[in-house]
Amino acid sequence: MNQSSTIDVEQDSPSAELCPIEVDGRQVLLLGTAHISSESVEQVRRAILEKRPDTVCIELDPQRHQSLRNRNRWSELNLFQVIRKGQAPFLLANLALASFQKRMGLQTGIQPGAELLAAAETAEQEGLGVELIDRNIRTTLLRAWRKTGLWRKLMLVVTLVASMFEKQEINEDELARLRQTDTLSAMLEEMGELMPHVKTILVDERDIYMAEKIRQAPGEKILAIIGAAHRPGIIRQLQQPARPERLSELDHVPPKSTWSKGLPWLLPAVVILAFILGFFYGDRSQMAGAAVAWILANGLLSALGTIIAFGHPATVLSAFIAAPITSLNPTIGAGMVAGLVQAFVAPPKVRDLEQVGDDLAHLRGWWRNRVTRVLLVFFFSSLGSAVGTLVAFHWLKDLF
Repeated sequence: MNQSSTIDVEQDSPSAELCPIEVDGRQVLLLGTAHISSESVEQVRRAILEKRPDTVCIELDPQRHQSLRNRNRWSELNLFQVIRKGQAPFLLANLALASFQKRMGLQTGIQPGAELLAAAETAEQEGLGVELIDRNIRTTLLRAWRKTGLWRKLMLVVTLVASMFEKQEINEDELARLRQTDTLSAMLEEMGELMPHVKTILVDERDIYMAEKIRQAPGEKILAIIGAAHRPGIIRQLQQPARPERLSELDHVPPKSTWSKGLPWLLPAVVILAFILGFFYGDRSQMAGAAVAWILANGLLSALGTIIAFGHPATVLSAFIAAPITSLNPTIGAGMVAGLVQAFVAPPKVRDLEQVGDDLAHLRGWWRNRVTRVLLVFFFSSLGSAVGTLVAFHWLKDLF
């Protein structure tokens, strides 16, 4: 297998970030970009027009590609189906990530991922082949979630929520520095120290995945448009022997662990067992007080979470009623009930569906937009119920 390790930057390239490498006797050009840089949009277009590759590989999966192309995709969102199918956490995580990029994009006046969309459109206009080489975002997030322990899951949730409140200031000069490999490598090293499992799945696995996809792209000259953070890793992978079987491995979503499956049932079982043992062996006079404590702790804190999310009064009432019951039933949660009620009594209007993308950029927009408010109701009512369950255990111990 003929593979060259030539990775020097071309002197005549339209960008100092266009790196050629020979892979299996073919020329692969790697263009590292910043996803919120107007300069990257022009670099991508120039690279395609000047280099005239046989195929343009783009750091997108079909879902993200359609999201960039279809500005009206939110009008097709069915919140009821999202909540009923248990997809609300996934959608909320996606929106939190999009919000972070959107706020950075506002600093430079460019839509996040605009250079990737420009690459696809320019290649199509020129009659060149287009390959979407990134792994499905849902698969990536699920692998990160399933392969992360409980404590790191909490850290991941906190990080995503915190990103919604963080004010990001950035300009083109800072972006230019971010596109330098050394700076990005240092950032990834820091991420690896804080959350190594997440970094491995979000970055390293995708480097492997995209490198294999680039190998499989047709043509003698391949231009790959990728985020600058992925370029060093993809270069390393392209210098290794081909292993196409890794694609199926990296597309596999590991099943829930036995502990993850059992934990939602364990807590209700402990509560029910506590009441049973308290009735037969404990102080029966404490039974009524413990039951009231359970109802109030779950109901009030779930209702409080709904109020924080600016839920409708009917939604607040539903959260108060549902939380004590759903906390004993792992198949349905307080957030699901509250979210469905909120979507019914305060359904999104056309304006909300059209403005979701823009409202994500502002903290106030999360609460103003009826689409994201439903998701906030889901999150905060669920959080309130979970905290209420832990608080209620303080009273349950008095049964013995």
